[in-house]
Amino acid sequence: MKKDNLKSQYRVNEQIRAHDVRIVGDDIESTVLPTRDALRLAEQKGVDLVEISPNAEPPVCRLIDYSKFLYQQKKRQKEMKAKQVRIEVKEIRFGPQTDDHDYNFKLKHAQGFLSDGDKVKAYVFFRGRSILFKEQGEVLLLRFAQDLEEYGKVESMPVLEGKRMTMFIAPKKTAPKKAAPTAQQPASPLGGAPAGISLVIDDVIESEERPMLGDSVAENGEPDRKKPQQKARKEYTGPKVEGEDWDD
Repeated sequence: MKKDNLKSQYRVNEQIRAHDVRIVGDDIESTVLPTRDALRLAEQKGVDLVEISPNAEPPVCRLIDYSKFLYQQKKRQKEMKAKQVRIEVKEIRFGPQTDDHDYNFKLKHAQGFLSDGDKVKAYVFFRGRSILFKEQGEVLLLRFAQDLEEYGKVESMPVLEGKRMTMFIAPKKTAPKKAAPTAQQPASPLGGAPAGISLVIDDVIESEERPMLGDSVAENGEPDRKKPQQKARKEYTGPKVEGEDWDD
């Protein structure tokens, strides 16, 4: 059976060994009493005497139901645990002669780790006589740190330990980016048509209803269109031919 650490952490009632204690609690004035009197007061109120600060002088005890006290402590520990930020350490391994393709592949992974809030442990592993290229491994790690400058900061510079040269990079604390608000287009009177198109259509309709130049406007507001004037016939002054009627 799992042992409850909280129960073994606090002394209660007759387990309290101090001669005098300071009592606290709800609707109770803080005062120093002999432990025997404090136990009698707790019994009168129907609660327990719980030692919450044994290292104080005198020890501090609280008048409270012991089960309720344990519940409050467990709830507080749970809330504190939920507020703690859990940071994982992701390892990325290089060789002293890592090519560009492998380097860019691991760089992309490191950027993702740092963006998620995790630490990155980058190290170069030297096999056999490759330890002779330790300067090359250090240059590789420094280049790696420089390429991740926007995502994290170096916690410790490259350090050679045995056959490993290690460097730690911590994520930067940046505020989450807020999406820029997009300007809403005005509602279109033509259902789902965009507002720009509806404005063009309105201009066309208005131009069709607008009277043309030279048209008069009647009292009711509608254009008074005049009939086209007929041109006067010109009289023929040339020679006449017999048999034709020139009066028509």
